[in-house]
Amino acid sequence: MKSGGNTNTKLILVHPYIQKQTSSNRLWLLAFVSLFTIAFLLTLLYTTDTIISSKTSSAVSSVVNSAVSSTPTSQLPPSAVNALLHYASRSNDSFHMSHGEMKSISDVLRRCAPPCNLLVFGLTHETLLWKSLNHNGRTVYIEENRYYAAYFEEIHPEIEVFDVQYTTKAREARELVSAVKEAARNECRPVQNLLFSDCKLGLNDLPNHVYDLDWDVILVDGPRGDGGDVPGRMSSIFTAAVLARSKRSGGNPKTHVFVHDYYRDIERLCGDEFLCRENLVESNDMLAHYVLERMDKNSTQFCRGRKKRSASPSP
Repeated sequence: MKSGGNTNTKLILVHPYIQKQTSSNRLWLLAFVSLFTIAFLLTLLYTTDTIISSKTSSAVSSVVNSAVSSTPTSQLPPSAVNALLHYASRSNDSFHMSHGEMKSISDVLRRCAPPCNLLVFGLTHETLLWKSLNHNGRTVYIEENRYYAAYFEEIHPEIEVFDVQYTTKAREARELVSAVKEAARNECRPVQNLLFSDCKLGLNDLPNHVYDLDWDVILVDGPRGDGGDVPGRMSSIFTAAVLARSKRSGGNPKTHVFVHDYYRDIERLCGDEFLCRENLVESNDMLAHYVLERMDKNSTQFCRGRKKRSASPSP
């Protein structure tokens, strides 16, 4: 056997575990960098989208608010008003108002600056019509029949109605009017808060806000007044006259007062005594239109130059 020189051979072994560990670390590093990159891109995209959406929403909101604020809200379109009057005047109900009567009231409501306060004595065929025509204002109804008031409010919850107990009789009209005239300097004065009134014709049991509100339009179409033992409309006309003259200072000093069934003696008598002929601007056999102005709190006369009338109320 032939032996050569002193040769030292070194064997380097690479353990497979070390090789796998190095490759694994690189893979983890690559995965981390990739995940960071994706997260960064998603964050950037979300932030950009949010900013754009916010600006778009603000722009849309600004346009919508501008459009809403510029849209007139004081009146119904004339076509809608005409349609309401047309169908209401063609009812089969024999006690409904004529088209001309309803239009007179409608014209005043349309000219009334919103929010318009409308007070109506009596639930009638036109109740829903008045509410619709005064859609941007407040409409309150006063009804003598508490059961009908409750029923009507139940089927029409948007209607604000209060019942009141009238203590008068139509056959007592002349006597009651004379008593009020004698007490015009005291409990029946034309300017007062009826909530605390002892006047025989003053309605003092209505909700407080009825006395606190300044009414722009008042319609007297109740209570019943077509017989001797029914309440008659003395109290509702007197109350309308006082509410109109007791408006607070600073607002519209005028109040439009309409009296329906003006052909009847009681309506004409109380109209002359409390609403006054000098304030009568329009009338026919069925409807009278008065315009009353606020009075000084120390006033003691309803009318400036009342004329005597010869007719007496029917029993």
